[in-house]
Amino acid sequence: MSTVDDAMAKMRLNLQERTGKSYAAWISVARSLGSAKHSDVVAYLKTAGRMGHGYANMIALESRKSDVIAEEDPIDALFAGNKVTLRPIYDAISKTINTFGRDLEFAPKKGYVSVRRAKQFAILQPSTATRFDIGINLRDVAPVGKLEASGTWNGMVSHRVRIESPEEFNKEIMLWLKQAYDQAG
Repeated sequence: MSTVDDAMAKMRLNLQERTGKSYAAWISVARSLGSAKHSDVVAYLKTAGRMGHGYANMIALESRKSDVIAEEDPIDALFAGNKVTLRPIYDAISKTINTFGRDLEFAPKKGYVSVRRAKQFAILQPSTATRFDIGINLRDVAPVGKLEASGTWNGMVSHRVRIESPEEFNKEIMLWLKQAYDQAG
């Protein structure tokens, strides 16, 4: 692979972190603009996506290629329809978890996102239209208050926390997640 190809691949990977949307999502956005001129697509992406010229130009160019597949972002799919209002909860939690270390993996599944280090330590799940569940693997921690036993909800975690707004994601929940992260290493 050439250094140009390497740079483009790195830009595609960094796009999610820089803009909050995946490469595939931005390709879809650019394609939805129809037959707009290249410069108009670039201008739109720079404004709407708050991205630099290099990223906007790359997306505008790539969106015109027929062999570039704009697959649906699995995270966007989790928060489609009546669960769209739960996305800010996920965003707040994942932003906090990302501060724990560089050895994290967010693995989207059909109904939730598995969060792993050496092993899974959390599950982030939009369960209903109004409730977001956080599954946490905590050894030797008794359920207390919002930290309930997972019971039959999910056998992959020991505890569950139910929240309905980003404001409910507080320091106590963050500390439980950090403790689970530490135990998973």
